[in-house]
Parts: sequence; C-alpha cells; structure tokens
Amino acid sequence: MTAEASEPAAGEQRPAPPSASSAAAAVSASSASSASSGAPERPARKSRRFPLITRDTARPEGGGRAAPGSASAPARQWPLLAVMGGVGLGLLIVSLDAFRAGTVLIGLSLLAGAVLRWALPEVGMLAVRSRFTDMLTYGLLGAVIVLLSLMVQPDPWVKIPFLEDVVHFTVR
Repeated sequence: MTAEASEPAAGEQRPAPPSASSAAAAVSASSASSASSGAPERPARKSRRFPLITRDTARPEGGGRAAPGSASAPARQWPLLAVMGGVGLGLLIVSLDAFRAGTVLIGLSLLAGAVLRWALPEVGMLAVRSRFTDMLTYGLLGAVIVLLSLMVQPDPWVKIPFLEDVVHFTVR
C-alpha cells in the first residue's frame, strides 16, 4: 500500500489530488468568503481510528500511571512491582530447592497480573500491549506454569490420565 492510498492520521486533512488543484482553490475561496460573511466554519472531523501509517508509538491502553503523578515512582508502578515481586520471590524459593512451591508462586503471580490488567483502568508499565493481549499472555503463561509445576515428577500433585499414553506412544 502506498502513502498516497493511506488514510490520513487522526485530525489531519486528506491532501487534494494534483488534478483537483483548481477545484480546491475554488473551494478555499468560497470558504473564505463564507468565513468573512459570518457563517461559522466547521472544524475538521477527527477520526478515532488509528492511521495506517504511524509516526510514533501509541501508549498501550491502560498504560497511564496507577497512582497520581505526585506519588513516588514505586507507588505509581505498584501493579508491575507486585507481579515482579511475586516472580522474584518465586525464583528465590526455587533457588532454595523448593522447585514446586516456587514455580507455583511464579505462575500465580502471572495470573494475578492478568487479573490486575483486567480489573484496573490504569496499571502503569504492566500494560505492554492491548488489554486483551496482556490478559491473554499473562493468563496463559501463568496457567501453564502452574499446571506444569503441579505435574512435575517425582510425585506429581496432578495426574492427567491420557498424558502417559501420549508420551509412551511418541517416545517408544
């Protein structure tokens, strides 16, 4: 797609084609006369759609501060710090030789991140992409980590009956 065929950015007016330059001059002259006659000029309509060609990076939905700007930096980013603190504590527990408990805590922290992303309108830097994408990513990763940590050998807490047959069929 070429730049000429793209939509203008929000609030920008579409440039007139070169062949219509005389028509555009006539329109601008008539709008100037209507402006001088006291008729109110309509503002350019702004579109809520994103442009096809972006010129900068849009902040993710919900990516504003989770606390007022007068609060300290950690207080403004408390949702991200809560999730990262849970993951860090889980990694510490794993390093202290409690693999299952640590990985369950890591997975639960990611699930909590998905819940925070869903429940709060502003989550600071916990917002990476759109709300749906963040919730899906945090939720799926957290659920898979919890499920795998509950199935880990020896002595799994959760046993899936058909999983052993699938492993025997594929590994033989």
